[in-house]
Amino acid sequence: MIRITEIFHSLQGEARTVGLPTVFVRLTGCPLRCQYCDTAYAFSGGELKTIDEITEAVHALGGVRVTVTGGEPLAQPACLPLLTRLCDEDLEVSLETSGALDVSGVDSRVSRVVDVKTPGSGEVGRNLYSNLGILGPADQVKFVICDREDYEWSRFKLAEHALSGRVGEILFSASHEQLASTELAAWILDDKLQVRLQVQLHKYLWGDKPGV
Repeated sequence: MIRITEIFHSLQGEARTVGLPTVFVRLTGCPLRCQYCDTAYAFSGGELKTIDEITEAVHALGGVRVTVTGGEPLAQPACLPLLTRLCDEDLEVSLETSGALDVSGVDSRVSRVVDVKTPGSGEVGRNLYSNLGILGPADQVKFVICDREDYEWSRFKLAEHALSGRVGEILFSASHEQLASTELAAWILDDKLQVRLQVQLHKYLWGDKPGV
């Protein structure tokens, strides 16, 4: 059984498949408390479902792509067999994870989107840096930038862990309502940094609310 906050069909708002129709499976619960978190409603509550029920719900929404997210999905042990089951259903599967829990057991067919928590998140001490050493071309790393200090820290981590050219996508995102994306874009261009600037498309389309 897995505790689920919501399952919905929307456009992917972030990462490599931004703009593409995607089914989101949001698991309940997270051990982190990032100061910019926009899914605090997923910290508790939810409804227990079997993997069969979740898979049926995904297919009922016409899913081709599925993103398993949270909360922190890996906080529930049954997340790993769920990911494998979704892959076995010939779906294109990605996992959004905080980077605080071990991703080595995730099915190799899954694209792992791993956060690296910046100082501005308030949870920098929770980063499990061993995760970064096992990521490859199918995976993605995301830095949410709150200010210039976060930006410089993130640049250092890119070099320290030799992420450029090894990980499929390196994503820099301005923390919503804390840093303007235009300012972050200027820093990236000034430094000729080879990262992808991302904006949270779903917030521009529908605002900051659940189920979109």
